[in-house]
Amino acid sequence: MASVKLTKVKKIYDNKVEVVHGFDLDIKDKEFVVFVGPSGCGKSTTLRMIAGLEEISAGTVEIDGVVVNDMQPKDRNIAMVFQNYALYPHMTVYDNIAFSLRLQKMPEDQIYEKVTNAAEILGITEYLMRKPRALSGGQRQRVAIGRAMVRESKVFLMDEPLSNLDAKLRNQMRAEIILLRKKLDTTFIYVTHDQTEAMTLADRIVIMKDGYIMQVGTPAECFDMPANLFVAEFIGAPKMNIIKTKLVKENGKYYVTPFGAKIEVTGEKGAELAKRGVEPGEVLLGVRPEHITLAKPGEGIATRLEVNEMMGSELHLHVYTEDETRLIVRVPTISLTKEQREGMTYGAPLNITFEGKVMHFFDPETEKNLLCD
Repeated sequence: MASVKLTKVKKIYDNKVEVVHGFDLDIKDKEFVVFVGPSGCGKSTTLRMIAGLEEISAGTVEIDGVVVNDMQPKDRNIAMVFQNYALYPHMTVYDNIAFSLRLQKMPEDQIYEKVTNAAEILGITEYLMRKPRALSGGQRQRVAIGRAMVRESKVFLMDEPLSNLDAKLRNQMRAEIILLRKKLDTTFIYVTHDQTEAMTLADRIVIMKDGYIMQVGTPAECFDMPANLFVAEFIGAPKMNIIKTKLVKENGKYYVTPFGAKIEVTGEKGAELAKRGVEPGEVLLGVRPEHITLAKPGEGIATRLEVNEMMGSELHLHVYTEDETRLIVRVPTISLTKEQREGMTYGAPLNITFEGKVMHFFDPETEKNLLCD
């Protein structure tokens, strides 16, 4: 097993376009780290620099304390699973998994033991004599993972391995990767654009945008205390509601005044604002859809319903305020009567509210979280 350290790593292409800007990260031995961000943010490029598939323009990459910048991929003792599986179509599943071991001139009896053990762990023993074209997408992905497993590498790299699978199969494969991680007990670096994969798989998440790191933290840290507006809107589904409003202070207490309402900032958030001596003024107020509740008529903030998305256990209500601000509210269906559900049609009046302890505050200019260092 091994730690991985990236120090001021950059990637600059021949046309002088810099796609990764001074990437700094320490990955501990046996840690599962996920790089997540929108397409084109540099996450796959960074992974490929760790693997040796992309040249490093500046900075250093260390694996187990050894700088590997000039080391060939085959000498870095890493295993990589690609998005498109990269299986040899003319070989059987057995031969695909055994391929790298035969290159090492390993005895066939040892190869057989490693391949059959990996196949048993991944549940693909019955497919060992089949060709990849006879397998489903999920089965092909297991073969690709098995091929990486048998190498017993120090670091396991995975580049969007589930993106070609349908939603049901992705859920199943996520669970299998979690179990696989426990069995292999090695260092994982995983790339995805899917925040659900990041939140469910990672010990720590590295959230990227335009080649920069926006935040590094545990899934809970990134969800509960987003460092900036980008992270706040990226993590969480549906995304966080952002409201332009004012933060006021009266008698030592803080309030926000969205849409004419006056809501006290309570709990830890209120105490932290006071501790930091945050000055009153314009702020971007963030409230997650699941933290907004329906209020009685005449109370809270008046809105009208625009779209009602039935999601099974909950409704996603798209509402708009008097000044045409759009908000999303998540409401558990179990909390509603039949009459309430049937009355939620286009244009229906809805009053909403939220508690002061669930608010997030961002600087309108820097977009940084006012309560995050």
